[in-house]
Amino acid sequence: MGRMSVAEYRESDKQPIVVVLDHVRSLYNVGSVFRSSDAFRIEGVVLCGITAQPPHPEIHKTALGAEESVDWRYFSQTEDAVEWLQEKGYVVLAVEQCEGSTMLQDFHTEAGKKYAIVLGNEVKGVQQQVVDMCDGCLEIPQYGTKHSLNVSVAAGIVLWHLSKK
Repeated sequence: MGRMSVAEYRESDKQPIVVVLDHVRSLYNVGSVFRSSDAFRIEGVVLCGITAQPPHPEIHKTALGAEESVDWRYFSQTEDAVEWLQEKGYVVLAVEQCEGSTMLQDFHTEAGKKYAIVLGNEVKGVQQQVVDMCDGCLEIPQYGTKHSLNVSVAAGIVLWHLSKK
């Protein structure tokens, strides 16, 4: 299948994208985000607050080893992670339904820019104070009776969209 090793992955060029998980409860969601991050070969994952950190059997169950290939970092406060990313030149975008959000299909990346997407808690979403710090909000269009997606599903959709540009 032509898959690279973990060592080859670590040395490979990455897409200038970081995923930030803001107080995500489910270790399975964390593992799934690692796996999608590996699939799209992004720069890394930032885990914040109550979000569990590898190594952990439940993360590994869905990450299938991606927690070993994808760089990650932990911050106790998501606000500190957002500040750190902005200082490093990232455009930080909350994935959230909010006033003034940009529909995902209308968002276009710009060459030479780095992006970080913030995904929130399964029940409460991205903390409002974190949304307020972000450079904007991306919203995934939804046409059914529900107005939310599983955090790992949302991560996969947004990563695919940003990666195809």
